[in-house]
Amino acid sequence: MAKTIKQPKSIIGWREWCAFPDLQLPGILAKIDTGAKTSALHAFNICASDKGDDWIKFSVHPVQRRKQPVIVCEARCLDMRAVTSSNGKTENRPVVLTTLRIGPHHFEAEVTLTNRDQMGFRMLIGRQSLNRRFIVDPSLSYCCGDQDERLLYPKGA
Repeated sequence: MAKTIKQPKSIIGWREWCAFPDLQLPGILAKIDTGAKTSALHAFNICASDKGDDWIKFSVHPVQRRKQPVIVCEARCLDMRAVTSSNGKTENRPVVLTTLRIGPHHFEAEVTLTNRDQMGFRMLIGRQSLNRRFIVDPSLSYCCGDQDERLLYPKGA
């Protein structure tokens, strides 16, 4: 019987910086949530895009507790999915497939879009994105590097 060689997993903390190169989002502070199945990105003004029937356009506030800058993104909508949040409410959310970067790690991830303005983190990374890639140490933060939002999103961006 052939042995399967497992890839070593990287250790990440309870919060990490991530990026979405396909969406022109160079950095968003994310909460790592092993209790959540899917990942969720803060988005608002979600509407159909001029690119085609399965494309959507949406806006993102990438900086925590700030309304500026506003980044307008477009992506192909894979699906509309019913997601039950931690407060027990079920919401029908658009799902996009996009490249997610955490430190040196790049991979395709399904991400739901929802308004997270009232939440502490504009991005939540769930266990589907973490599966077979990472080990989460809740005593750590920024294992894949720290960022300065002022450099990521200079005034006027």
